[in-house]
Amino acid sequence: MTRNHTREDILAEAARLFSRAGFKGTSLHDIAVAVGCSKATLLYHFASKDALLVALVEPAVQELLALDDRLAALVGEDARTAAVDGFVDLVLRYRPQVTLVYDSLQLTEIPRFPGIDAVAERLVRAFAGHSADPVDDIAARVVLSGICTVVIEHADSGGIDLRKALTTVAERLLPSQPRPRQES
Repeated sequence: MTRNHTREDILAEAARLFSRAGFKGTSLHDIAVAVGCSKATLLYHFASKDALLVALVEPAVQELLALDDRLAALVGEDARTAAVDGFVDLVLRYRPQVTLVYDSLQLTEIPRFPGIDAVAERLVRAFAGHSADPVDDIAARVVLSGICTVVIEHADSGGIDLRKALTTVAERLLPSQPRPRQES
């Protein structure tokens, strides 16, 4: 019986191996062996390991871009609330991709997503409620990083509603109203 090696099989095994050994620690040969196909079959579906990575991360990036679009018209508390809710949902939905990007490499290392740094900075600003206070900017960065870390490290939430916990913590840590800039 011949197994039909689909694009989805390859993506699933690549995600599993990347999460275990990291992007740099996984070869195309490793993925092909895990799928049970030849490296040529794998390369038929994906031109390179970078192309495979792009295919894995692209759905999450597209959702991040859609969140960025939704946040563009919002300011202050509305921006912060929508950013927190949208980002928590995104990282929970795309946990394997977040783990890969956060643990193994920077999203800017993936050639297909230029401009992602600007999107990330706009997300930080939205988390800070568009405050001019540098302390609010730092708080936003800490909360964003913390959300990613918790989602990665708590694959089994132990019965806790992780979404609710993350949004509650973000609400507690981020200012409800932007503060004026503090002079140093």
